[in-house]
Amino acid sequence: MLATAGQLGLPRARRPFTHARLQVTVAGVSFPNPIGLAAGCDKNARAVAVWPRFGFGCVEVGTVTAQPQPGNPKPRLFRLPEHKALINRLGFNSEGSEVVARRLARLRRHGRPLAVPLGVNIGKTKRVTGDAETLEDYRASFRRLAPFADLLVVNVSSPNTPGLRQWQERDRLSALLGALMAEGHALSAERGLPPAPLFVKISPDMADADMDDVVAVALDLGIAGIVATNTTLAREGALAQATETGGLSGRPLRARATEVVRYLYRRLEGRLPIIGVGGIFTPEDAYARLQAGASLLQIYTGLIYEGPFLPRALNAGLLRLMERDGVRHVSDLVGVAR
Repeated sequence: MLATAGQLGLPRARRPFTHARLQVTVAGVSFPNPIGLAAGCDKNARAVAVWPRFGFGCVEVGTVTAQPQPGNPKPRLFRLPEHKALINRLGFNSEGSEVVARRLARLRRHGRPLAVPLGVNIGKTKRVTGDAETLEDYRASFRRLAPFADLLVVNVSSPNTPGLRQWQERDRLSALLGALMAEGHALSAERGLPPAPLFVKISPDMADADMDDVVAVALDLGIAGIVATNTTLAREGALAQATETGGLSGRPLRARATEVVRYLYRRLEGRLPIIGVGGIFTPEDAYARLQAGASLLQIYTGLIYEGPFLPRALNAGLLRLMERDGVRHVSDLVGVAR
C-alpha cells in the first residue's frame, strides 16, 4: 500500500518533522531529527518517498544484495507479543542491487529532492563463496547504489546468511571496508562529488575484544561510523522457550544494544559517530541510547508494536525530556552517561 501511494506521489512529506533542537549533522549529512527507519523494513526501496510522512528523520533501505535472491523459506518472521519481540530469518530476500539502483535513480530524477537523508544497506549474496568473490559481490552493490545514497551501511552482522559474521573479523573487515572505501573514492573522482559516508553494522553478540578490532579498523581506514546493533542469537531468561531460529529484535535487545553503544563510545572517544539500533520503544529508551553515546537512532520492531505514530512520539518525547532536564540541543545528550 505504501509503495503504491509513493508511486502516485500522494503522501509525500513536503517538510519532515523537525525542530531546531533536534536537527543534527552526522558524518557531514544533515538530519531534520535523529529518529531513522532501520534496514530490514523497506528492503527494496519501494516506499522511500512516504516514510518521512511518519516523522522519520532518515530512511535506511535494504539489506540489498548484488544478485537477486528469494531469501529463506517461509514462514521466516515470527512475533513474540508477550516480549514485544520479533524473530526473523528472512535471509536477505532482495530484488538485487540493479533493480534497487534503477528504482532509486527514478526517485532521485523525478519530483522534488527526498525529504530526509537516504541510507542504503548492502550485504552478501548467499550463494557467493570465497573471499575474492565476496569482495566483488559487495563492490558490485556499492558501485550501483552509492550514487543514490546519502550514506552507505555495510552489513556483516546478520545471523541469517551463512558465513557472513566472519566478515566482522579484523583482517576480513579491513579488506572489505578498504575495498569499498577505494570504490567510493574512485566514484567520487569520476562524478566530482564527495563520497557517501560509509558505516559498518555490527552484531550485539560480539565479545569486547572483537568490538575493539572493529573500532581499530574503523579508525585506521577512516570510515564514517558504526551502526550498533543488528539482531541477536541470544535467548536469555524466558526467551529460552522461543524455539524458532533467527535473529531476535525488539524489547529484549534493548539492554544489550545500549551496552554495546556505551562500550563503543568509550573506545571511540567521540572520534566516530554511532547509530543506535535495537529495542527502542519509548522516548525514555531513545534518551538513554543517546546518553550512552549514539548520535542517531533507528527503529523497526518498535514500529511494529507501537504503530506508525512512534517516530513522532519519540521526537516529541525527546523534546519534552530535554526541556525537563534543561538540555539545549539533542547533540548535548550524546555520551553523557557513558
